[in-house]
Amino acid sequence: MDLAEYLNGLPPDRRSEALRACCGSARWVEGMLARVPFARAADVFDAAEEIWWGLAPSDWLEAFAAHPKIGARRPEGRFSSAEQAGVRGASAGVLDALARRNLEYEDRFGFIFLVCASGRSADEMLAELEARLDNPPERELRVAAAEQAKITRLRLARLADEA
Repeated sequence: MDLAEYLNGLPPDRRSEALRACCGSARWVEGMLARVPFARAADVFDAAEEIWWGLAPSDWLEAFAAHPKIGARRPEGRFSSAEQAGVRGASAGVLDALARRNLEYEDRFGFIFLVCASGRSADEMLAELEARLDNPPERELRVAAAEQAKITRLRLARLADEA
């Protein structure tokens, strides 16, 4: 089923829930709901991107907070477990390093480390986390926002697959 057709056909409460599973920013969800109905899937993706980049940093932080930490023992959420599949089977040393570096990252930037984890191993995510620790805070906020935009796009694509 086409993504636009899927979203347009959902009852309003389920549509809101589905969008919230894609991005944890209430203002992003409101913006998407205001655009319904969508003519085609490309319109959904275009709206998602446009709305995301028009939000305030506080809205981005709200979305970031809706994610489990990378390497969490049991990531919760509609999509998180599959997205973090690369962490399964990681060594205890890598998982411990992820946990330590996640805390270091949060202390430095004030939000959780966010990366589009789909298709990435725990070692790759750890290397990414370590490399980004050196970013200036304002740059890192934009990098994390770009990662959220990627995650949102992937999750939107998965919605129609679930139908």
